[in-house]
Amino acid sequence: MKLMHTSDWHVGKVLKGQARQEEQIAALAAVVAVARDEQPDLVIMAGDLYDNAAPSPDSQKIVTRALSALRATGAEVIVIAGNHDNGAALDALRSWADAAGITLRGRVSEKAADHIVSGVTAGGEAWRCIALPFLSQRFAVRALEMFEMTQAEAQSTYADHLQRLLTGIADEAFTDPDAINLITAHLTVVGGLVGGGEREAHTIMGYAVPSMVFPEQTHYVALGHLHRAQSLIGRCPVRYCGSPIAIDFGEVENTPSVTMVEVSARTAAVIREVPLPVGIGLRTVRGSLAQLAELETGDAWLRVVVSESPRAGLREEVQELLPRALEIRVDPAMLPTDRPSREARAERSPVDLFNDYLTQRGHADDATKALFEKLYSEVS
Repeated sequence: MKLMHTSDWHVGKVLKGQARQEEQIAALAAVVAVARDEQPDLVIMAGDLYDNAAPSPDSQKIVTRALSALRATGAEVIVIAGNHDNGAALDALRSWADAAGITLRGRVSEKAADHIVSGVTAGGEAWRCIALPFLSQRFAVRALEMFEMTQAEAQSTYADHLQRLLTGIADEAFTDPDAINLITAHLTVVGGLVGGGEREAHTIMGYAVPSMVFPEQTHYVALGHLHRAQSLIGRCPVRYCGSPIAIDFGEVENTPSVTMVEVSARTAAVIREVPLPVGIGLRTVRGSLAQLAELETGDAWLRVVVSESPRAGLREEVQELLPRALEIRVDPAMLPTDRPSREARAERSPVDLFNDYLTQRGHADDATKALFEKLYSEVS
């Protein structure tokens, strides 16, 4: 069978105040175009459809249209919730999804069978997929109890919880030696390289699990959460497909892509990365005002590190030179190093300290200083 693996769309993401709706529409159109060209039997979307748990109506329209377009290619479509998604809200859409021929799983269910999706390709190949939405630490123990684990067994790490869940579901799902066994989940695997836009609280070691949690009889594990496309070493093929669009400036080195996989019950998975058009790029540029004035940046969104001493109006000068600058920083090498002692700071007023802070950060202007002084006088 052939499957396409995508994840981490983050529709609705606003970058430093800049909406990117048109870029997101273009990126998902590119994903759909790959599906039309490749004609996979199955498309797996491994979580983070949205960038936040309360997506706007426009964001929901973008996502539902993209999922419907993927289904219209003839592929089966499986979608799980990521840590940015509202699992309960996604589950509320299951009636729509079922009618559209899309399998949607937002939260961990009380029944293992609810996480087992089965199908047969047009060529007659049977497949089984364990679809496990993002599982937070606080719900991990409860999820174990759903599957009748003892209290003693629940006193273990997040990785232990997850492995027991997967093993329990796999014992029910992976029983046919002639079927292709798949898993999709949204989590962090130890050794994975972060892309820059992941939510830090859900990538720290408390949430990271070893690749050994996935049963060895699995033919392919389709993961979401890390935004950089990469394969990991494990008892079975484990892969992040990456995001189809750079989410923030920490991801400028990532190549937007989807992953194509060809596999059978008797042969190993053949994995192929399919790059996607970059669209409007993200760039980090550095230099003095004179150097920045010479740059050709096209239509890219910019993060600017300016090599000038902090002063009032510097930000505005940079913005005038580079109107598409979304983030402007003063090079740390240009910041004052002779910070006053704690005792010296204690003798100064909050107004003076705030003015010093603005100057050091290159944000100093009379209006901001006057507003702070006015507010401080009202509350002091």
